[in-house]
Amino acid sequence: MASDLPMGPQLEQIHGEIRDNFRALANGFQRLDKIKDSNRQSKQLEELTGKMRECKRLIKEFDRELKDEEGRNPPEVNKQLNDEKQSMIKELNSYVALRKTYMNTLGNKRVELFDMGAGVSEPTADDNFQVASSMTNQELINAGTKTMDETDQAIQRTQKVVEQTIEVGTQTAVTLKGQTDQMGRIVNELDTINFSIKKASQLVKEIGRQVATDKCIMLFLFLIVCGVIAIIIVKIVNPKNKDIRDIPGLAPPAPSRRLLWAAEHFI
Repeated sequence: MASDLPMGPQLEQIHGEIRDNFRALANGFQRLDKIKDSNRQSKQLEELTGKMRECKRLIKEFDRELKDEEGRNPPEVNKQLNDEKQSMIKELNSYVALRKTYMNTLGNKRVELFDMGAGVSEPTADDNFQVASSMTNQELINAGTKTMDETDQAIQRTQKVVEQTIEVGTQTAVTLKGQTDQMGRIVNELDTINFSIKKASQLVKEIGRQVATDKCIMLFLFLIVCGVIAIIIVKIVNPKNKDIRDIPGLAPPAPSRRLLWAAEHFI
């Protein structure tokens, strides 16, 4: 019996989970025969397909754990465990074939069980079953090991891509933060310049008003000076003109001029 095989605790736990899934698959297909509604049958098949995928994942873990314990087990124990793994693969393939029968009955499209992507050239569950049926146990083990190694490599590549994406995102965030801080400083400087321009504009307006006032005063003074000069010129040209009064401080009164003339001649 498989339960009598010598296994480590981890290997035994994985083996038990695989057997539990196989029992669930057996019961699920038995219930499927009693379901008449096609929609419920399709839903039941989807659930069973999920169980098959889970079985495949567990068998892969079983094989990985088996390799870890291979060096600690005798050769005959390793052979028994490999035979048990091969038996579980064949049992899983039998459920895959059974699922194909029900899918053909329902007339639905085939759904890939061992889907490694969306490529059209990748094998479907039916192709996997046909290939597995024509292979020896050792070839099947080698093929399964190769597939699992390829899956591990794909996962590692995906992890590297994710790490690189995270690193690029972090660098981009730092760069954007620096640019945001720089833009903030530029905005502050522009606000300062705008405030300075407003103050300068107000100062220019004030100076303009003062200059306009000074121009008015200078023009008024200029007119006064021109008037005084005009009066002086008229008095010089026509000193006997009585219509123009003497400007105080520019010429003495007429009697004073006569007294000065007489004093000069007397001397």
